[in-house]
Formats: sequence, structure tokens, C-alpha cells
Amino acid sequence: MSTSVTARKLNPQQKLILCDLFAALFCALFGAVYELFSHGVYAYGMLYAFAFPLALGVLPLLLLTMLRAPYPNRFARNAYHAGIAALTVGSLVSGALEIYGTTNPLTCVYWIAGGILTALGAAVYLVSLSKNRPEITAQRDCRPGR
Repeated sequence: MSTSVTARKLNPQQKLILCDLFAALFCALFGAVYELFSHGVYAYGMLYAFAFPLALGVLPLLLLTMLRAPYPNRFARNAYHAGIAALTVGSLVSGALEIYGTTNPLTCVYWIAGGILTALGAAVYLVSLSKNRPEITAQRDCRPGR
């Protein structure tokens, strides 16, 4: 007797959603543990670092899945998610510095790089959508008398 177990394979879009969800959960857990050992001092950057992978990663991918939109190409995906990673790390670093009681002007690099990369990834995806969209041409009625 044998039993066959059919494992359901996830498509790349579902894998990316799960990775972003895992990143959001990890950031939330990391922020909670860091706040626990910070002796009552907290920082909004550390508290809300999970929001970047959740709001910019999970939600747009779920929206694309529900709308059955085409999956972004590799460059668009990589640039967009590198931007999300830069924003998340920048938030964590800013929060850690704020809890420590200091600031650093170099943390603005995370925000600039994250914003540029995220915008670049979204722009490449939108341009690829417009290039792949079929042209709708007006058909002329070639019958005589019309």
C-alpha cells in the first residue's frame, strides 16, 4: 500500500508574498524584542519597520494577484524589493540610533536610496505593462456606401 502525497507548489508570486510577509513578521518580532530590552525607551522607526515590507511588499503583490495582472520582470522585482529592503533597514537603523540617544545624518541615505529604487522598480513595471498591452485600433468600415 502506498499513499501519494501531492505537495502543492507555490508560484513565484506566492513565494514572494510569503517572503515579504515573513520579513514583516521578523521586523515586528525584532522590534518587539529590541523594545523589551531598551529599558522603556522606544522609537517609532523600530516600532513601525514592519510596515515597509507589509505595505509596499505584501499588499501590492496581493493586489496584482487579485487583479490577475502580469508578474513583474526580474529587474523590476529586484529594484522594487531592494528599495523595500533599504527602507526597512533604514527604519531599523534610525530606530536603534534613536533608542541609543543619538542621531546620524547618514541615515538619510537609506531613505533616498530606498525611495529611488522603489520608484525605479515600479516605473519599470509600468513601462513594461504599457509595452505589452495590445494596441486597439479603430477598424474602418470598408463596405461601399458607408
